[in-house]
Amino acid sequence: MWASCCTHRHHCHPLVHHLPFFPTHHEPPHFFLFHCVYSSFPRHHHAAAAAAAPLHSAAPAVGSNNHLIQSLCRQGNLKQALRLLAKEPNPTQRTFEALILSCARRRGDDAPSLGVAVHRRLVDDGFDQDPFLSTKLIDMYSEFGAVADARQVFEETCDKTIFVWNALLRALAVADEGEEAFPLLRKMVAAGTLPDSFTYSCMLKACVGMSSHLALAPTRIRELHAHALRHGFVPRVHVATTLLDVYAKIGDIAYARNMFDDMPNKNVVSWSAMIGCYARNERAFDGLRLFQEMLLVPAENAPNAVTMVSTLQACASLAALEQGRMLHGYLLRRRLDVILPVTNALIAMYAKCGRLEAGRRVFAGAGGRRDVVSWNSLISGYGMHGHGEDAVCTFEDMIAAGVRPTAITFVALLGACSHAGLVHAAQQFFVSMGRDHAVVPRAEHYACMVDLLGRAGRLEDAAAVVEGMRIEPGPTVWGALLGACRIHGAVELAERACKRLFELEPSNAGNYVLLADVYAGAGMWGEVGRVKKLMEARELQKLPGCSWVEVRRRMYAFTAAEEAAPLAEQLLALLCKLVAEMKEEGYVPDTRFVLYDLGQEEKERILLGHSEKLALAFGLINSGAGEVIRITKNLRLCEDCHSVTKFVSKFANREILVRDVNRFHHFRDGRCSCGDYW
Repeated sequence: MWASCCTHRHHCHPLVHHLPFFPTHHEPPHFFLFHCVYSSFPRHHHAAAAAAAPLHSAAPAVGSNNHLIQSLCRQGNLKQALRLLAKEPNPTQRTFEALILSCARRRGDDAPSLGVAVHRRLVDDGFDQDPFLSTKLIDMYSEFGAVADARQVFEETCDKTIFVWNALLRALAVADEGEEAFPLLRKMVAAGTLPDSFTYSCMLKACVGMSSHLALAPTRIRELHAHALRHGFVPRVHVATTLLDVYAKIGDIAYARNMFDDMPNKNVVSWSAMIGCYARNERAFDGLRLFQEMLLVPAENAPNAVTMVSTLQACASLAALEQGRMLHGYLLRRRLDVILPVTNALIAMYAKCGRLEAGRRVFAGAGGRRDVVSWNSLISGYGMHGHGEDAVCTFEDMIAAGVRPTAITFVALLGACSHAGLVHAAQQFFVSMGRDHAVVPRAEHYACMVDLLGRAGRLEDAAAVVEGMRIEPGPTVWGALLGACRIHGAVELAERACKRLFELEPSNAGNYVLLADVYAGAGMWGEVGRVKKLMEARELQKLPGCSWVEVRRRMYAFTAAEEAAPLAEQLLALLCKLVAEMKEEGYVPDTRFVLYDLGQEEKERILLGHSEKLALAFGLINSGAGEVIRITKNLRLCEDCHSVTKFVSKFANREILVRDVNRFHHFRDGRCSCGDYW
């Protein structure tokens, strides 16, 4: 180990164990840790930097342009600063720092070339061995996504201080090349440079960027956690917060919460990370509850923009409109609404809560502050509401405004076309991605095309897309094809898709359920039973349906498993009454996908217990006449619940909004905005 005599040991902690990827030699009796952050790296106070100081004085000569160059960089006038640099014979370290930072922050295609020009002049002036500037150069190249250039700066720096090592580790983490960080860490320790708390943070972030070794990420994170515990780094707030964040990103919410609860000194970053953890991992209820707790802590830990983005995402997940409105008011009072990521989160929140017009107003109010995420949020909002034509028009406005679309833009656009049945338009956009916008199609884009063609009933064309892919079809692509087979009852094609899905995702119960749905729809009960046995043998359980409804600014959750509760009995009684009335008007329960070979009456009873129906009944009982009922479902809205909600909207004269995992459904006067196409 690195320092076996550390006094802050936690031998009783279950994570403390041998770390196989760390060297076990060169163990000094103790080591001193630097506590400064990179932005405050001491200029010429570090021993190595001090040695270089006599060569290049930090104080500019009388009549030099150094101060003016630095000022221009702070103002964002990089090109003018570079013109002055050409006339300055003795640039200082501070001048090069300002130029490098200005290049890194520059938003434009010319930023990398300008950065290279600054680097070249820096080398010409003999600053290439300044460890402080090497760190800044590595950070700059990391911003450009040029990891090879960052590594070259590192290799050419003779005095590799801990800051230079950490800079390259951080660059690898940012570039999702985390698997390269561990050999570098071994090399660093073997060279006699001992890690500090920021090394741990960089390495932990690198773990979630191990794109080719994802299965190793949890093991690596726990090994780093163990070593940080043994050497007393976990109490450091930024180390603990990074641990919390990486546990959240690998879906280990329990470990993340344990980290949060054990932190003696929580700060706003800690609170924000935990709320974000809940928001990202389908625990939006817990995220909102934690936000309420955060409001009670001392003022110095008041929510910031990052906190509000995560909390708005939690509201969006639940379609909690009233909660979202209150948060919007809080943002206005704190003047946080002018921060662009918050603005974008507001657009998405209103769209996902069924108030697309409010999202449009926020988008319009952003004016010149809009970025590609703003446009993507609006396009996605139109798509989930079934307004495909509006999504296309918004995309065209985006191009006209000079905003370059990203891969995410095309996922949102193709998804919008899919929900609206705009097959021809989507095919044109798919071709134009690479031809006109230099966006290489990824698995998500192929999945959108398969979904689009499948919904339109063109299953052979959808299968042809899969066969003609330039990359290996992944689970999202085969899953889209399976979903289309379920809609249209294509048994053979569903079996073909599942053969690949069971190989790619052997533990995804949803694929087995969809195949069973296809068999049930075809009346193949023997095959349904075979799929169920296969799930039992692999110890897989179907994800239970869950629905949420907001009533009087409070959220209520329902699952089908709660049928025995007294409240559920009251709700079922109301549903039975409604169904009896609907049958007189022509309603016929759709029992095709009930996965049990039972009589019709028993199947209808099972349908009554669906979570979205329970949420609907609760909304009818507890909301006033004329109020809109808003329901969120964690799965696809089933055909029978869709029919029942249409009838109820007419019988009760109520507007009902249901957001399922795919899109929004606006029910009014017996009709749905999806046109029964979803």
